[in-house]
Amino acid sequence: MSPVVDVDVPPDFSRLPETLVGAMRELARTRRLLVALDFDGTLAPEVDDPEQARATPEARAAVLRLLDMPNTRVALVSGRSVASLEHVADLPDNALLIGSHGIELRLDTPDTRIDLNADELEQRDVLRDVLGEVADSLDQVWLEPKPAGFALHTRLATAHDSRIAHLVALSEASAEVDDLTVRSGKNVLEFSVRSTTKGEAIEHLRAYTKATAVFFAGDDVTDEDGFAALEPDDLGLKSGEGATLAQHRVPGPREVARALGLLADLREGDVHEQ
Repeated sequence: MSPVVDVDVPPDFSRLPETLVGAMRELARTRRLLVALDFDGTLAPEVDDPEQARATPEARAAVLRLLDMPNTRVALVSGRSVASLEHVADLPDNALLIGSHGIELRLDTPDTRIDLNADELEQRDVLRDVLGEVADSLDQVWLEPKPAGFALHTRLATAHDSRIAHLVALSEASAEVDDLTVRSGKNVLEFSVRSTTKGEAIEHLRAYTKATAVFFAGDDVTDEDGFAALEPDDLGLKSGEGATLAQHRVPGPREVARALGLLADLREGDVHEQ
């Protein structure tokens, strides 16, 4: 028996911008596709407790479909540590994981690569002490350890305390640690003793997967380095508001999930297997 089709219900992709749908039709024809995705604010709605974040069911379903397709690789590219990504994303082992803005790599082995030298480890200890004092002095300000540094979270703090935390942390950390990398995100400042970007991560993944085109979706300021690394045959998708280098934009994770579902639909068949 043929399935019943409700002709009054438009397909999900019809709710996406026509220009995005057209660009994805072109992208889906590429020989080897890399789908690189930020997690928070892109696959998962923002939440107060980062460890409680989960991809929307629709986004997860689309990602799993793409992971099963030949000549299609899926990577999460996040500011989170790889350990945190493994927990919140809970994806099969063939998903590539890039954590800490490219400092941590978990590719096709269960091992996570990171190799801080002795000086970097010493600087990280200093950074922990300095930022820990800032977090302890203000309500609802807390410190998240990262492999090469720390993230100072202020999402639950008052606007006044958040501003003070950022100003003091920037001043004190910069005075104590040389060559410090600082990234500003949504209600968070990230401090790292090693400088890498999501753009470098995209370039590394492109070479590793031998991709002929890349789809990259992200929502935060730190994702702009990823968009900047895209080439003419690639497609960048911005989730949410804010200035961006991405060619296309959708309101949030729900629409990102629709776009990924469309991409999975378009990649099915024999076009990408030729």
